[in-house]
Order: sequence, then structure tokens, then C-alpha cells
Amino acid sequence: MPDLGVAIIGFGFIGKVHAHAYRSLPLFYDPPPAACRLVGVCTARQETAAKAKQQGGFEVCTTDFRELIAREDVHIVNVCTPNDLHKPVVLAALEAGKHVYCDKPLALNLAEAREIAAAARQSAVTHQMTFHMRFIPALMRASQLVEQGFLGRVFHFRMAYLHCGYADADRPLSWRLTKARAGAGALGDLGSHAIDLTRHLLGEIAAVNAHTETFIGDRPRERGARERVPVEVDDYCLIRARLAQGGVGTIEASRYATGTDDDMVFEIYGEKGALRFNLMQPNYLEVFDETDPGGELGGSRGFKRLATVQHYPPPSVLPSSKLPVGWMRFHISCLHSFLSHVAAGEPAAPDLIEGARTQAVMQAALESSASGQWQEVEDV
Repeated sequence: MPDLGVAIIGFGFIGKVHAHAYRSLPLFYDPPPAACRLVGVCTARQETAAKAKQQGGFEVCTTDFRELIAREDVHIVNVCTPNDLHKPVVLAALEAGKHVYCDKPLALNLAEAREIAAAARQSAVTHQMTFHMRFIPALMRASQLVEQGFLGRVFHFRMAYLHCGYADADRPLSWRLTKARAGAGALGDLGSHAIDLTRHLLGEIAAVNAHTETFIGDRPRERGARERVPVEVDDYCLIRARLAQGGVGTIEASRYATGTDDDMVFEIYGEKGALRFNLMQPNYLEVFDETDPGGELGGSRGFKRLATVQHYPPPSVLPSSKLPVGWMRFHISCLHSFLSHVAAGEPAAPDLIEGARTQAVMQAALESSASGQWQEVEDV
């Protein structure tokens, strides 16, 4: 079992999630793929770095990510920063021969994503995106069914990732609402997950026709301030998508879906069957099999709920497969997959190149929204 030192760059919400996953993984997988040590953490200010060191149990802290990447005892770099810092951190880590685990989206734009993808192709290290929804048992089962031909030809689909919380016009501006730091709004924050799942389950997206909307155009510069500054990114995005393998559908991302929490929902309709899922009911995948017999009072036809719960494959040992699954468990499984490939010296999935392909769909959506025309998705 290899001993791997970890540096986490950025310790906001997602940085804490990554640290939690590292700490928890040895309890959930026996044996774990590697013995991981949280060597260092980097944040923007010295006071937050010191607090992060204490909270996460790191050995050192800094405000300069290059100090951590240069350390010989750091083998893995987790990129948990605002989006504008993904490119410099990822490129520095790849150049230094460090394995990279990067949160979404990959970059600010397609040009940056292409630069990262080119560096990743030249690198011998293992790299992976934190698209954790691929590691929900229900979606792992959905992927398996699609690969087995359960759906047959796909006719159409609906994919939506819905949040709320931005409807208060006095909620202050944050980096997520500026183009220079975020690149995109709901499209990048939530739509990247929805696009990745579409690609993962149904193959590449050939072309898109998108509409974006910003519902509140300006916000207080900071909490309690009277000065208001422009919001530069989208609050909502609706994409009509045409699949490379045939089939059409919609992809939706919203921060204004009043009453929702963390609602990732999809419906996929094919010639032989259909699949449905709702992240707020994560223990089940709904399936319809066209070959089920009909008959009096409907026979056996209808959507069925498969109890996927926590049926992770070995060496998963905790908790029992029959217990309800939770959001953090998906991140632990995602990290386990990454570390398993690091330990084996193999490519991981979804890797940074797949992150760039998702970025290409996002870029096409932004260009389509600006022009009002269908836009082909460029290759990376």
C-alpha cells in the first residue's frame, strides 16, 4: 500500500468536503487503496490558513500553493479554489509530476480547459475531476443498464440540476457571481454536473441551443453595503441538446428553483425502456422495461424502483449496503476511485480531458445564448 501525501488548495466548502473524505475513507474501505497523509493546506489569507490547518488536521499551512506543490512529501494536489485559480494550480501540479484531483468546472473557459487538457495528455500522472454524482449507486446502476443496452435507441431525455437561495436581491456579491473569477454562473456551478452526467450516460453532445437568464442584475458589494455592483453571470440556463449518437433533450441549471434543495433529476426515454432519478430520493433508480408483460389491470407493466441504496462493490465495508445513502458518501466513493487508480498507476475517470469536454459544451451553450443560434460543440 503506497504512502501518499496530500495538499488541498482552497479550504472553503468543497475543500472541507475533500478533507472529510480523506479522513473517512479508511473506515469505509478495507483495505484502502493507499495510506494518505494530509500534509498541507493553502488558503488566500494567513488567518484562514491557520484555521484550516487546525480544522483539517494538516501538518503545515500556507498562502502560496507553490510551496506545497514543491514539497517532496506531497504526491497529490486537490484543487478546491475558485475557478480562476484552477488553471495555474493544475498546470503547476502537472509540471511538478503531482497527481491532480480537481473540483468542477475545470477552468474559466474552453481556451484554459484546452491548455490543461494538453498538459494532462503529456503527463504521466493520474488526474481526475470531482464529478461525484457518477458515484451514486443509483447512477452507477443506470450507467450499467445503458451499457447493457437496456434503453435501446434513446429518443429523448431531460436533465436538471436545481438549487435555490439567490432570490434575495440583498444577498451580497461573491466570486461566484463575477465572470473574472467564476467564468459562468449556474451553468458552470450546477450545469457542469448535469452536462457530465448526460455525457456519462448518453455519450457526447454534438450541438446545443441555449438560453441564459440573470434575474437580479446587481447586488450589494458586501453584506450591508448600499453600493450595488453588476452580476456578470447567469442565474439560470436552459440547453436544448442534440446527442452525437442520436436523440435530443434538455439540460437545465438553476439557482432560483424556489423550494428545492439539491435536486438533480433526470428522465431518459428509449425504445426498449426508460430511467428516472431524483437526487432527493437517492436510494432508488426508477426503471421501466418495455418487455414486461401487460394484461388484466395492467399486468406487470410500469415503473419500478430499484433499491440501489449503498450497494457499493468491495472493498466497501461501511456502512451496510442496506442502509440509506447520503451525499458525503458519494464524495468518499469518488475519492476512492481516484486513489485506486493512483495506487495502480492507471488513468482515472472522469479525468481532466473529460472535464475539458464538459467545458466545451458549456462554452457552446454560452455562445449559443449570445447568438440565439444552434452551436456545434467543439472537440478538445
